[in-house]
Amino acid sequence: MTDRLMITLVQCAQAMGDIPGNADAMLAARAQAAGSDLVVFPELQLIGYPPEDLVLKPALIARAAAKLDEMAAATADGGPAMLVGSVFAREGQLFNGLALLDGGAITAVRLKHELPNYGTFDEKRLFASAPLQPPVPFRGVMLGLPLCEDIWFPKVCGHLKAMGAQILIAPHGSPYEIEKDERRLHNVVRARVAETGLPLVFLNRIGGQDELVFDGASFVVNADGSLVHQLPDWEAASVRTEWTLGSGGWQCAPGEIHALDPFPQDAYHAMIVGLRDYVNANGFPGVVLGLSGGIDSALSAAVAVDALGPERVWCVMLPSRFTSQDSLDDAAGCAQMLGCRLDSIPIQPAVAAFDTMLEGSFADRDVDITEENIQSRIRAVTLMSLSNKFGHMLLTTGNKSEMSVGYATIYGDMAGGYNVLKDAYKLTVFDLSRWRNAHRPPLALGPDGPVMPERVITKPPSAELRPDQRDDDSLPPYEILDPILHGLIEEELSVAEIVARGFEHDTVARIERLLYIAEYKRRQAPPGVKLGSRNFGRDRRYPITNRFRTA
Repeated sequence: MTDRLMITLVQCAQAMGDIPGNADAMLAARAQAAGSDLVVFPELQLIGYPPEDLVLKPALIARAAAKLDEMAAATADGGPAMLVGSVFAREGQLFNGLALLDGGAITAVRLKHELPNYGTFDEKRLFASAPLQPPVPFRGVMLGLPLCEDIWFPKVCGHLKAMGAQILIAPHGSPYEIEKDERRLHNVVRARVAETGLPLVFLNRIGGQDELVFDGASFVVNADGSLVHQLPDWEAASVRTEWTLGSGGWQCAPGEIHALDPFPQDAYHAMIVGLRDYVNANGFPGVVLGLSGGIDSALSAAVAVDALGPERVWCVMLPSRFTSQDSLDDAAGCAQMLGCRLDSIPIQPAVAAFDTMLEGSFADRDVDITEENIQSRIRAVTLMSLSNKFGHMLLTTGNKSEMSVGYATIYGDMAGGYNVLKDAYKLTVFDLSRWRNAHRPPLALGPDGPVMPERVITKPPSAELRPDQRDDDSLPPYEILDPILHGLIEEELSVAEIVARGFEHDTVARIERLLYIAEYKRRQAPPGVKLGSRNFGRDRRYPITNRFRTA
């Protein structure tokens, strides 16, 4: 039995479905970890996470199994063993699991017991729950291998302890959420460590996958609850950890403790990573967006420049007769500060053409919101035409407050390929804009200094689709609207419960009604970065046709 173990933790990205590419990257990381006993990778590293219905393809299962055999054969060289996550077929069922590759063979496979089926997760639809698994003997040490969700509840780790586990290693695919770092460390890992008396490795992936963003932030906690390694968030990292067996059991030698992003820097980095990886993985040369002179498009442009660089961001001002000179000046100021291209394409000729086209049909009707929405849809057609002609992805710029209550035009400002503000309430947009004007994020490819004129942040928000229009003509002030929405969406509270917090009943009841009747719009919205606990799309799945109200 050994009394010393070297374990390299590889916090890395994945390419969904790129089995050869993911395998090559793991083998390269193994080569860099020469001298280690074991190299550990995140959950489902071979195929990508979350794979959704991709795992229902028999060809993927077969190719993953063949590639895992090839990787196992590579360990015949006497170098480090590898702990690799993949999908496993057993008696007609699929399992999310881990394979230990050592000495030229697959020496052990351990399968996931606890399957998350809430929020963004629907693993019970795809995978079978495995019976509780025993520890894996490795170099004379009993390794407990709880997989992701397995450590979020006491049962699996308690079972592994009872079966003789000495070290717990938990590969994860844990998506970013605001304030999740503290929940992982204090609410989950330290609780399992206290219950079992065992040290625990929490290894997470990085990078964006559609709406999900993975922040890394892997760490190691010793049996006494002390944090001895903290890997950075948002960055790839490979860290060799040194373990020794003493009278009190196995413990990990202290290493570097990286500071993690505070809010709102973490949310801003999530938007950078989500957009960067979505655009690059899908092969777009860059993005195009409408730059209105308002705060939402200004922040979206800043995130795009920070994610992709100014040369890959194309901003377009689409003025109408209602566009103020301040908006024209502010859009120009944003583009100048960011160093990106700005074109101006007035939409009035198209508006006039639609007025003429619809003159007969609208003859007995007053001008109303229909004409406002036509302007928004003309802008969308223009931007999509540029996207279609030149290949840039159209970036939409609506925030969560607007999307919640339907204050957005379907086939208009909602049209596009991705939205970095989709899960950011308006007050969060203000926080992020103020923060970015005062800080340059470490991951940013954009400039130092302010990225938008101060007036963009301080002026009253307006869609500028009619004379002297302001958002608060149609909606409560965001200081009232956003807390109501948070209660309705993130907390699933009733109207009465929110009224008890000091809000007017009629206002809350109206917002609840707007939230429900806008569901059909949100179903047709582009994907966007998940920031909170209940994003529209993967987290919150409401029926479109729905008469339930709590008012």
